[in-house]
Amino acid sequence: MGSITHSIGSIFQPIFHLFGWILAFLYGVIPNYGIAIALLTIVIMGALTPFTVKSTKSMMAMQKLQPEIKKLQQKYKGPENRQVLNEELMRLYREAGANPVGGCLPILLQAPFLFILYSVIRGLTNVTPKGVVEPRYIPTTSKMYHNLVASHGQITSFGFNLALKPFSHHSSAMAAIPYFVMVAVAVGLQYFQMAQMNNRNKVTGQQLPSQQLALQRAMPIFFAYFYIIIPAAVVLYMVVSTIIRIITQDIMFRTGISNPTRHGVERALPGASKESSTSKESPTSEETPAPKPPAEGKPSPSSPKPAPQMRSRSKRKRRAR
Repeated sequence: MGSITHSIGSIFQPIFHLFGWILAFLYGVIPNYGIAIALLTIVIMGALTPFTVKSTKSMMAMQKLQPEIKKLQQKYKGPENRQVLNEELMRLYREAGANPVGGCLPILLQAPFLFILYSVIRGLTNVTPKGVVEPRYIPTTSKMYHNLVASHGQITSFGFNLALKPFSHHSSAMAAIPYFVMVAVAVGLQYFQMAQMNNRNKVTGQQLPSQQLALQRAMPIFFAYFYIIIPAAVVLYMVVSTIIRIITQDIMFRTGISNPTRHGVERALPGASKESSTSKESPTSEETPAPKPPAEGKPSPSSPKPAPQMRSRSKRKRRAR
């Protein structure tokens, strides 16, 4: 197991040094560990933004297709029709330009960056067996390197050490409160991001499947445990990255980029073309010709005919006799 870990670490070594160099450069511009990590997060999220946009479009398209997916599932029930169902679903996804796993793309792409940043943060506080602080992955001539050696490996920013975790050894119980607050903020922002997406679905009349809703509620709880066992510097990365995703989604919703009806999904739905054609062919109230008024002296066809006077007089005579 140790040899496998060493092999993986040796593969990522150039990437660790690259991100360490970027972090040290940003710290040299603004000598604050928290701000440098936030700026590095912005750089990473800037590179991931095209994938986030594509993922959000795919999620909206999948939600638009839910009624058709349910129809196909009802039509091809049973294990004997499973292959036909999969073929029909893939055809539907292909025509609509949707990807069933597109919504997981940002999380999958962020996983390597979390691993890289976690390794770089651990390297900043590296201590030799002799007890000497020797930061790794950053240039030895950088300002960050000298400040870390002088502070004995403490990544102090805004009054607390970002290298520590909520349950690390703190000077007092009060000193641990900011770490728990940061974890709560990270989890709360993730719930807010999901609520933002769900509210958008309600506005557009789309409903998420119950399985997806359950997964959305469970994921932040899993991440809460993850945030407790990693350094606060990595949690700060997650806080900033989630804020950027919330802003990106809001811009997409306001500009209509994530609207599936603007990207061919509406046309891809079976029966959508028929409905649109019938709606175009059906005359509107403006096109329907108004009925002509009846000519003077002539009763309209819809008006009741008056009873003849001669018949009423003969009836009266019969009754009198």
